[in-house]
Formats: sequence, structure tokens, C-alpha cells
Amino acid sequence: MEFLLEPQIWIGLITLIIIEIVLGIDNLVFIAILVKKLPPEQRDKARTIGLSLALIMRLGLLSIVSWLVTLTQPLFSIYDLSFSTRDLILITGGLFLLFKATHELHERFEGDMNQQQGTNVYASFGVIIAQILALDAVFSLDSIITAVGMVDSLTVMMIAVIVSMIVMLLASKSITNFVNAHPTVIVLCLSFLLMIGFILVAEGFGVHIPKGYLYAAIGFSILIEMFNQMISSSHAKHAERVPLRQRTTEAIFRLMGNKHYNVHDDEGAEPAPVSFGDAEREMVTGVLSLSERNVRTVMTQRSETVWLNTEDCTDKIKQTIKDSRHQNFPVCSGSLDNLVGIVRSKDLLLGIEAGENLADIAAAYPAYIVPDSINVIRLLDGFRESRAGMAVLADEFGSIQGIVTLHDLLESIVGEFPDIGEIPEISVCHDGWLVKGSTSLHDLESRLETIGLIDKQQEYITVAGLLLAVNSTIPKVSDVVEFAKLKFEIVEADDFKVSMVKVSHIQAN
Repeated sequence: MEFLLEPQIWIGLITLIIIEIVLGIDNLVFIAILVKKLPPEQRDKARTIGLSLALIMRLGLLSIVSWLVTLTQPLFSIYDLSFSTRDLILITGGLFLLFKATHELHERFEGDMNQQQGTNVYASFGVIIAQILALDAVFSLDSIITAVGMVDSLTVMMIAVIVSMIVMLLASKSITNFVNAHPTVIVLCLSFLLMIGFILVAEGFGVHIPKGYLYAAIGFSILIEMFNQMISSSHAKHAERVPLRQRTTEAIFRLMGNKHYNVHDDEGAEPAPVSFGDAEREMVTGVLSLSERNVRTVMTQRSETVWLNTEDCTDKIKQTIKDSRHQNFPVCSGSLDNLVGIVRSKDLLLGIEAGENLADIAAAYPAYIVPDSINVIRLLDGFRESRAGMAVLADEFGSIQGIVTLHDLLESIVGEFPDIGEIPEISVCHDGWLVKGSTSLHDLESRLETIGLIDKQQEYITVAGLLLAVNSTIPKVSDVVEFAKLKFEIVEADDFKVSMVKVSHIQAN
């Protein structure tokens, strides 16, 4: 065993074991399919016996092939080239490896891998063992020829085959999962087969290529693959720390070829991803989340809805229209729940100047009423079909909950458009954010790039609703509520509602 002290032998042995294991994956897959035809209590036994007998058969075939390659007596000559039994075996084996590796690469990149379906009819134990042996005889050809092409020592070949078979027998499930999760490993080993096949053909034609070149190429490739796997793992861990919405947005921007997403340095290096601006991130995130949003998250609440009362005098109605920034007004009789219609300010003023009754004017413009459970995408379709500029939201009892305009839907995509003098829903302060109590939790999650505020099992949709649910009572000024790694400090509140809250991240100890 002194030959094992040579470093080149150890390199060849370790490399051959790795290749033998990867080449045996397909064998394991087909064996797993075969043993499924047996009763569950016999499957492990059949797998063990089948692989053990296959190992004995593989060692026998390896001995025969290794003996055949020692037959160097020329059989015939073509011009200046003479061919022996060894040369013919090497050429045939090399061509077989070239064909098999090329075919496998084609199947993996362009072919369809058909999965065999199982059956509920159990087969005989002996029949399955025979099928495993026949199957292994086919799958053994590439591993045996590979062993002959890589090393010259029969002992090293047998050790590699035995070790690889034992490893596959003990850890078949883990190895299969690893190889299936890393398809580049299979492609790399198939590339090794191409190199080994080429070397065997060259040897068969009398061109000797030192094995050291082969080991160096394989070792270098394995080292590069290890680095690639480490980099991929690092990228995956980094991606887990990026919010899902931002990752989705970045992927869409890359597919769209957005020129602002990639930057190049002066030396023409590969483009590097840059962070989105707040406006871009908010816009794309808003579009992607439309189908998930309930319309209640974008509506103007009932308490903030500006409406006209048919029982008011003409002067009060005109003053309300002049003081408001809105163009469409719900017209009601006595209360918001007694809705008559929705009228544009221009039509209202013209009708009033013409001496028409406000109720008669509103009756000519029926309201577009939708349930408050509808999502934003369906509401957009409704706006398109009805050509309405405002929708009134009603609950299951017929009570008006609020209104939604096309302007509200636009703000849900691109962000808030505060009027002159209006306080934004969310504004930055020196150590956090000042947030209105009526702010949607969806908007707050998007702005703070956090999760955990929205609970689909709960009815609340605003910051004030969340604080009331968590605190069980209406919080008072200076009260602090902690939830989802955020600290909510009440800035403005009264006996009925929370108006302004200061939000900040809880610092980890």
C-alpha cells in the first residue's frame, strides 16, 4: 500500500470518489422508482440488497475491463497506426463517454425529463432485485470507464467504487437532494466526462496525455464551483434581509431594462444594482400590491367626507362648495346615509343659479355604490365601466362608510398629494415619523419598509384602529404602545379618537 503515499494517487482517488457519487445519482433515482413497486416494509431491504449485489457486479466488471486494457498486443494496423485490444476498449469507452455526456447535457438544457408514474400493484421481491441488477449494469458502464480513464491502479479504482457505493447507500436521500438543488454540480461532472472521454480516445490513438493535467483541470473546476456555491449562499442570505416587495420590484425593473436601475463605472465594468429612490419604490410597490388591498385602505373615512345637505339653505351650500377642494359632492337628505346622488360642483352651482331644487339636481346624478369589501382592482374595473369619478362605500347593513375617488386610487400607487397647508399622512421628524391616526396601515408598512402591522383577521385598517385594538382603550396623549418592533407615542388624541402619533423603531439592546 506504499503507492497510497503518493499525493497524485490521493488526488485521483478523492476526485474519482466524487465523480462516482455524482454519476450514481441517476442510478439511485431509478432504484427508488423500482422499489416503490414493492410493499413499504420491503423497500429498504430491496434497496440494500440490490445496491450490495450491484457493488459486487461493478467490482467484477471493473476487474475484467482493467484486465482487458492490459492487452497491448497489436491486432491490426491502419497506415502507421496499430490498434490493440486495449486501444479499441479505450476508443470505444471514450466515444461512449463523449456521447453520454453530450446527450445528458442536451437533455438537461433542452429536453423534457419525463417522470415515471407509480402503481398500486406490488411486484415480486426477486423481480425487483433482478431489475436493479440489470439497471445497474447499464449505469455501471460510464463509472467503470471513467475509473479506467482517470487512474492506472486497479486497487484505487476498487476503493473509489466501494467508498462511493457505501456513501450512496448511507446518504442516498441527502446526496440526491443536494445534487437536485445544485444542478451546476451535475453539469460540472458531465463536463469532466467529456474531458475523460477525449483523453481515452486520444490514448486509444497513441497520444499519451499525463493524468496530472486532468487532475489539475478537475481540481481547479471544483475549487471554482466551491467559490460559486459560497457566493450564491451569501447572495441568498443577503436577499432574505431585503423586503419581498423590494426584491419583486427590483426583478421587474431588471426585466424591463430600466436604464436608471444599473450604473456603470468608467472602466466599463459590469452593471451594479443601485437602490431605488423613494418615489420609484413607492410607485412600483403600490402597483404590485393593488390586488391585495381592500378598498377601505384607500377610502376617505365617513367622518372626513364632505357632503351637501338638501335641507341647508342655498348660501350655506355655496359656501361649502367654495371652501372645499373637491369637485364631486355626495348630496344627502338630513344624514349621509340618506344619499340622493353625487354631483359635480359645476353642475351644482349652475343648477342653483337657475333656481333648481338641490334634491332635484342630485336625483339626476345617481351615486355609484359598492360594498366596502371590494378590492382596489375590481373597483378600478367598476370605475371604467360606470365612468363615475367617485364611489360610495356601504357595509352589509347599508350604512355609508366613506367614499373613494380616482384621486385616492392614484395616491395609493404614487403616494400622497397633500394640498397647500395640509399636513401629510406621514412626515419625517428628528427621531421617527409623525403619522396621522387615520393613516392606512398598508401605507405605513410601505413607508417604513416593515411588516406585521396588518392582520387580515382583524377589522381595523388604520393606525388609530390598531392602537385601539392593542391598547383595548383609547390611548391618551403621551401614552406609548409597542407593537411589531415599533413604538407608537400618542401626540394628539381626545376622548373619541387618536389624531396624531409619533412612530419609531424599537432599538435592540
